[in-house]
Amino acid sequence: MPNTHPNTAFPIKRRHALALAAAGALGLQQGCAQTATAPPAAAAQVTGFDAWAEGFAADWMRQSAERVTFSQYFSGAEQAAFERQLTPQTPERRVKTRELARAGLARLAAFEAGSLTSTQRTEAATLRWSLERTLASEPYEDLNFVFSQLGGPQVSLVSFMSEAHPMRTPDDVAAYVARLEQVDQRIAEAIARARTAAAKGTLPPRFILDRARTQVQSFLKPPAEQNLFVQALARRSEKIEGLPAETRQRAIADATVLVATRIRPAWQRIDAFMAEIEPRTTTDAGLWRFPDGAAAYAQALALYTTTTLSADEIHAIGLREVARIEGEMDTVLQSLGRKDGSVKDRFEALNLSLQPPAEPDPRDGLIERHAGYVRDNIRRSQAFFNLLPKAPVEVRREPPLTEKTAAAHYTTPAPDGSRPGVFWAPLPGPVYAIAAMRSLAVHEAVPGHHYQLAIQQEQTQLPRWRQRRVFGGGSAHSEGWGLYAERLAIDNGWYDGDAVALLGALDSQLFRARRLVVDTGLHAKKWTREQAIAYGIGAQEVERYVSNPGQACAYMIGMLRMLQLREEARKTMGAKFDVKAFHDVLLTTGSVPLDVLGDVMRRWAAGTA
Repeated sequence: MPNTHPNTAFPIKRRHALALAAAGALGLQQGCAQTATAPPAAAAQVTGFDAWAEGFAADWMRQSAERVTFSQYFSGAEQAAFERQLTPQTPERRVKTRELARAGLARLAAFEAGSLTSTQRTEAATLRWSLERTLASEPYEDLNFVFSQLGGPQVSLVSFMSEAHPMRTPDDVAAYVARLEQVDQRIAEAIARARTAAAKGTLPPRFILDRARTQVQSFLKPPAEQNLFVQALARRSEKIEGLPAETRQRAIADATVLVATRIRPAWQRIDAFMAEIEPRTTTDAGLWRFPDGAAAYAQALALYTTTTLSADEIHAIGLREVARIEGEMDTVLQSLGRKDGSVKDRFEALNLSLQPPAEPDPRDGLIERHAGYVRDNIRRSQAFFNLLPKAPVEVRREPPLTEKTAAAHYTTPAPDGSRPGVFWAPLPGPVYAIAAMRSLAVHEAVPGHHYQLAIQQEQTQLPRWRQRRVFGGGSAHSEGWGLYAERLAIDNGWYDGDAVALLGALDSQLFRARRLVVDTGLHAKKWTREQAIAYGIGAQEVERYVSNPGQACAYMIGMLRMLQLREEARKTMGAKFDVKAFHDVLLTTGSVPLDVLGDVMRRWAAGTA
């Protein structure tokens, strides 16, 4: 699962998207007919759209200093100024975002009424989808707990400063301290937002509150000089060229004072707020518990799957896929002599038999093993891909603050080459998913998210906003590709002769199918946390679905749609079909809603792209 972007200061918002995507697909067909004999006025319209879209995307990016930093969207003085800021979390900022979205949609409608190229209509449909989802999220904003265990500011600020804030020059050190000076204010704004939601009765389940509070208390344990903010500055500034030793020590001292006098007290205020609301929380897990929960969940599913599938329909797809994949696993397990018990119990027993000794600590070796799989996957991928990313990919262990709650994920390389693509592997132990290690490397790195996102970022023919995914197609595209990559490996013999790794890959697919059942169960069918765990999903994952409704459904629905598009293209093109070319078009199109992607792929297969 990528995160495809780790900075949770700008979470994906939810919206109902199918009508917009369908309209965009129709517009693409119209665009092909109109641009063949476009008059001079139409040519000016085409040029005007490109300039407007670039300018609008830049204005959109300016709403998030963290996102500007991570993507290196600007340059020079403007980029440097953003790298000294942390984005306010105020109601005024959210109002400004919605105003910008409305203005963008109004201008976009004028362009859509005129003549655009087919590529521009793809872009217009993607823009419309993204902007309208922003507006549609407004009624449900408070249903996301501000201090969730996944990406609340109590962890996202630490992760961002520790990993994403640039540390290349002496100026970056000064910018780091400048940002630290704003941390307590950002926390105060987050507490105010959470307090407003709580006053309306919008509270997290007690078990989610407990997870987040554990993170807060863990942050508070070490003294200021050993705090994560201070330690990250000391570690990352150690080898900066041209940084005088006294300047570095002064910055570390300033950071230590800020942590002691302002930042630790801010985290103490988070802890106090959590203690205050804890008696009012319950163990009810799903969105159904809120008056507008059903509508909120329908919108979440529409956003994350980019379909109009209902919760019942997705639940049924999940049950069907679970039965199919368990049948395949049963055959492999029986071939290994494991014939008694459920598929889940037999697979878990197999995985337990593969565990490394507890001493010495096996985790460095497991990271290297992941890296070995990535290298082998690069070799195997050459048979299926013409395009390869220029940026390297590394495997790194998830940082301690988030290791117990994080899922494996991928972060994109820095455009200037200063940061590689990274597959982050949480290894909290004491039990490790040994059988699934290759499959995880396929999904998060090669040919999964690294090929998908690094290649998109490197496409110089795309406008900057498409390279950097300012607007995109949501999780169904990105996570659908990750699962599609897993299926590609299974279907093409990457596990031949390794029944254990094949079982790990099938279990990964089964995991995503179970997600469909559990996510819809939690949020639409009133399942409890315990019911979800009993179905075969670990507690940490269940809690993730509780905090981020609908997102778990993106993987399997996205993969199934991509497989469908591939088969459609194969039937249309016959002997001319080339899977490498199919992958080229899919990857260079980049992040778009699935219905827009479907239109692009059909035009390519028909020879009209």
